Amino acid sequence: MCHPSWGRARAAAQRLSDFARLRRVRDRIDREHARPLDVEALARGADMSAGHLSRRFRLAYGMSPYAYLTARRVERATALLWHGDLTVDEVCRAVGCPSPAVFSARFTELVGMEPGAYRSARRALPEPIRNREAPAAEPHLA
Repeated sequence: MCHPSWGRARAAAQRLSDFARLRRVRDRIDREHARPLDVEALARGADMSAGHLSRRFRLAYGMSPYAYLTARRVERATALLWHGDLTVDEVCRAVGCPSPAVFSARFTELVGMEPGAYRSARRALPEPIRNREAPAAEPHLA
C-alpha cells in the first residue's frame, strides 16, 4: 500500500511538469508568433492533447493559447504601425495573421480602433519636444 504523501508528491510533480511544458508553449508563441501556429501543433510540441493544453494554458495564463497568440501578434503590429512605414497589409503578413480581415477584426477588438486609424493617429500627433538638460550643479561639499 502506498503512503498518502506519495500521491500528493506525484500530483505536485505532474503539475510542475505541466507548468514547464506550458511555459515552453508560451515561449514558443513569443518567439514564433509570425509563423503559422495552431493549437494542435503547439500541443504536439508539448506532448499534450489540444484540449488539455487549452484548458491548462487558460488556467495558468488566463487566456487560451490562440488568444495569447493573437494578443502577441496585435502587440507586435501596434509597434510596426506606430514606428514603421509598412502598410496595414504588410504588417498583417509580417506578424503572421492568416488574413487581413481577421487581422483587422482582432486588432480593432484588442486596440479599440482599426489598424489604419491607429497608423494615422501616429501622424496626427506632434513630434515630442525635447528640453535641454539643465546644467549640472556644482557638487556641494560640506
